Amino acid sequence: QVQLVESGGGLVQPGGSLRLSCAASGFTFRRYAMSWFRQAPGKARELVAAITTVGDSTNYADSVKGRFTISRDNAKNTVYLQMNSLKVEDTAVYYCRAAIGAAGYWGQGTQVTVSS
Repeated sequence: QVQLVESGGGLVQPGGSLRLSCAASGFTFRRYAMSWFRQAPGKARELVAAITTVGDSTNYADSVKGRFTISRDNAKNTVYLQMNSLKVEDTAVYYCRAAIGAAGYWGQGTQVTVSS
C-alpha cells in the first residue's frame, strides 16, 4: 500500500534551517507530482511547495518563496523540503502529499517548531 513517511522536523531558532524528507513506497514514485503542506494550530492546511514528476517545475507559497526549496530524488523515492531563514510563523505540522487520484495520499506529518 501507499506509504509516505516524513522526517527531519524539530525545534529550531528563528533564522535557522531544517531539511525535511518524505520517503515514499507502495507506488511508482517517479510518475506522480509531490507536494508539501503545513498546518498550524487553529489554521487550515496550506500548500507550501510542489514539484513535478521529474522535478523540472516547482511552485511555492508566497510566504516561503526564496527561503524554502523543494526537490526530489526519484532513485531514492524521496522528496525533500529545505527550509532556510525559518520564522516563528513557519511553526506547523508539515505533511507530504502524493498526487495520486483525486484525494491524493498523505503522510503522518512531522512537527516543525521555530522558537527562541
